[in-house]
Amino acid sequence: MLSALGWLSPQIAQATHIRAGDIQSRVDSVSGDPNHLRFRMTIYRDKGSSVAQDLNDTYIFFGDNTVLHGTDTDASGKPLMTRTVDASRSTAETEVLYFDFEHVYPGPNTYLVSFIGNNRNKDILNMDNSVGTSFYISSSVTINPAYGRNHSPVLRAPAVDKAAVGQVFLHNPAAYDADGDSLAFHLRTCQQVPGDIQAIVASKKPNPVDCTRYVYPSDQSLAPGAKQVSYSGVPPGDPKSDAIIVMDVQTGQVTWNAPARAGIYNIAFTVEEYRRTANGIRRIGTVIRDMQIIVTATNNLPPTLTVPPDVCVVAGTTVTLNVAATDGVAAGALAPSPVTLFAYSGILPPATFTQTATGTTTTGTFRWATECSNVASQPYLVVFKAQDNPPPGSNAPVLIDEKTVRITVVGPPPQHVRASPSGGNKLISLLTWDRYTCQNASQLLIFRKEGPYPFTPGPCQTGLPAGSGYVQIGAVAPGTTAFSDDNNGNGLARGKTYCYRIYAVFPLPAGGASIVSEETCVTFSGRSAQLTNVDVTATDATLGEILVKWTKPRPNTGTFGTPAGYRLGRAVAGSSAFTPIATITNLSDTTFVDQRLNTTANQYTYQLTFFSTDASSGAPVETTETAVPATSVRTSLVPDGLSKRITVNWAYNVPWDNSKQPTMIYRQDPGSSTFAQVGTATSGASGGTFVDADPKLQPGQQYCYYVQTNGQYAGSSFLLNLLNKSQRTCTVLQAVPCTPVLSLYPTNCDSLAALPSYPAPSQRYQNNLRWTVSSTPTGCSTAAAYYRILRSSSQTGGYVVLDSTTRLDYADRFLLKSAYCYQVQAVSAQGVRSALSNSACQDECAFFLLPNIFTPNGDGKNDLFRPKTSSTVLHTRIQIFNRWGRKVYEGDKDPYINWTGSTTGLDATGGLVPGGIYYYLAEVQFADANSTRRTFKGWVEIIR
Repeated sequence: MLSALGWLSPQIAQATHIRAGDIQSRVDSVSGDPNHLRFRMTIYRDKGSSVAQDLNDTYIFFGDNTVLHGTDTDASGKPLMTRTVDASRSTAETEVLYFDFEHVYPGPNTYLVSFIGNNRNKDILNMDNSVGTSFYISSSVTINPAYGRNHSPVLRAPAVDKAAVGQVFLHNPAAYDADGDSLAFHLRTCQQVPGDIQAIVASKKPNPVDCTRYVYPSDQSLAPGAKQVSYSGVPPGDPKSDAIIVMDVQTGQVTWNAPARAGIYNIAFTVEEYRRTANGIRRIGTVIRDMQIIVTATNNLPPTLTVPPDVCVVAGTTVTLNVAATDGVAAGALAPSPVTLFAYSGILPPATFTQTATGTTTTGTFRWATECSNVASQPYLVVFKAQDNPPPGSNAPVLIDEKTVRITVVGPPPQHVRASPSGGNKLISLLTWDRYTCQNASQLLIFRKEGPYPFTPGPCQTGLPAGSGYVQIGAVAPGTTAFSDDNNGNGLARGKTYCYRIYAVFPLPAGGASIVSEETCVTFSGRSAQLTNVDVTATDATLGEILVKWTKPRPNTGTFGTPAGYRLGRAVAGSSAFTPIATITNLSDTTFVDQRLNTTANQYTYQLTFFSTDASSGAPVETTETAVPATSVRTSLVPDGLSKRITVNWAYNVPWDNSKQPTMIYRQDPGSSTFAQVGTATSGASGGTFVDADPKLQPGQQYCYYVQTNGQYAGSSFLLNLLNKSQRTCTVLQAVPCTPVLSLYPTNCDSLAALPSYPAPSQRYQNNLRWTVSSTPTGCSTAAAYYRILRSSSQTGGYVVLDSTTRLDYADRFLLKSAYCYQVQAVSAQGVRSALSNSACQDECAFFLLPNIFTPNGDGKNDLFRPKTSSTVLHTRIQIFNRWGRKVYEGDKDPYINWTGSTTGLDATGGLVPGGIYYYLAEVQFADANSTRRTFKGWVEIIR
């Protein structure tokens, strides 16, 4: 029966005094309907509560405008929700309740499932009036046919834990996802849903808010001056720094370093579930756990737990982890007590954990026989906990040490991979291997490269390393034991050695891969036709010419069948559409001059296809081999009139190596009809750079360049000195404008401080800039066509173009703040820019004057306690104390305070403090370039 006073009212006697809880879900495995979900809500409550959390007090909001009441039944009268007590996890203080229910959703979507509990237990320190505060938890679930059946993360560790004053507190929820989805963890505020439950049920959608005055347990307001203690874990403790509470985003480890005040605290965290799909990673669900930490002042010390390092194993290996723990002891502390070991993980069972010794020093063994089904890209987490057991009557709290071990399971390598040559004129590699051990793999990926790559995988190193040169050429089902490599129907090239490796990949969402197989290679005799030259012999917009050369092929056996010859194709670089330009049937003719090209504007790519006739199977069939395409060399210039130098860049995409021998750079000077070599440079895989800083270079003059690369084929004894010229290109070394020198007119802060009220409601600022033209750098031009004005919100940079002007001054008007930085840049008529000027910054007039008297009597005059300030204020935290030091007001929502004399924040309808003297502490952050922070202290008299 719902109370007419409102279900969430603190006056209700039937309070459940909830400590912690969460909601977890899975797709119904019986019906197989992805819209049919089963839920388990776990609630931890005070064992001494007057009334247990009852089905009659339980409402579940499914996020689809439906609500389940704990007493609802189906058409046959069968209850739709059941409640059980887990005696094995309950303690003398806390009872653990399970609420099981299910729901069929209308279709694919993301839904928020939530629960509102009557009241939290009392005296939670990091929120106000916890016993009168409702308890809210939620989980989001995504139904999508593309994701299949889904399980939400399961949190195996209990949600009520204990800590000691002055000692590092550790907690790990031992989260596990049965589907192998990735999990991420984030601390968040605890929430409540204020209001009457009848109205909330009627709306079918709770509106949660943060618990009143909620702060994290490490907040200085709970224990002023609280510091960390020495700690060698992650993060390491720094006794000079304030206390912290953090959560590792990957492992979920909560570290509070260190509690400084005994009492009860609640924290909440979100476990985000990410699914790896063919279209990328998607967040498909969340679970919010609200948990409780009970901190006690004690001289008891926690046990010390020792666990092995993270491990990685090949599927089929049995993992054995031996852990040990010893109870802590120090001078004046309790004597050591027996230690109990626990292990939490989603793989328990089938894995097992056994405590193998008892006493103050104890050991335990974890064993897991891994299988192919366990292969996953993410490690499995096993959380080990050592808990001491102080003697009865000692009043010492139970303390723990906790550590996590990650176990990664990878697939075994494919075995006995072999390659053998096959085919006539069209060459083929035949690959064979043993049937793969893990038939649950999704595919076997097949990779090829030219020439061997000596690589031995490290322990559990899957796949192939980046830069190995291997390229995937195929993928087959895990039951396949052979593959024919015919180079996509084009045949493999004669005279080359091809090497192969295979590894397995496993299905999403868990994913994962295997160790790669050993390398196997096959060599084909003979030699294929290969491009050797793409040489620009004439640069012109219409009459450009390129000389193309290649090698004559050599058969692996006998002679080539006729007809045979070459087909040459051309494309503008960047396009894959080749235009046939020549067919040559004389195999000794390996040169072609391509004419009437626009070599001024374009870089060209050439493709050579060798064709012959294969009559080995009866009827003649044409076979083809396509050589690796090659581009011409393309040169570009970047003039720098300021430094009197020209940067020459060149680019290409060719199958030969231009890096072994120097590239030559040629320049044509003004008035000269010839090019002369001005330097050499080393080219890379796709191009190179040369900076011409010859003192002869003069601004205003035109200079022309081309480069000539010198290449060779790897492993060849005759394909050397492959010389290829780029097109010729020219540039003018433009004169550079002189660098401006910038200054700002200062703000008259004294005049602002003297104003009766500041800032005015519509106050705007104006910054006035002025600059002069310097004579630097030497030889610069004082003539500028215009000036670019750049502005930044801070001294650290991030300048953006604001405006331009032909004047030597500028007014930046109508600003909401004055704190900006500026730079100016001169631009010549040819578009050449000068160096940027110096940075000139306008600071705020950082005065913040609070009155010593205000009269909140509603007459519209001096009714608010607010500062007089010229500075834009980003944030203010104000605390007001009475003469006895009791805090009567605190607020941080209004940067300009605007206190009405109330005791309930900015709510002017709350209680009012009486007239008298009050003391304030204001922590202010200004909006200047440095985001200056200052603290102001003083007093104010309220007259009513």
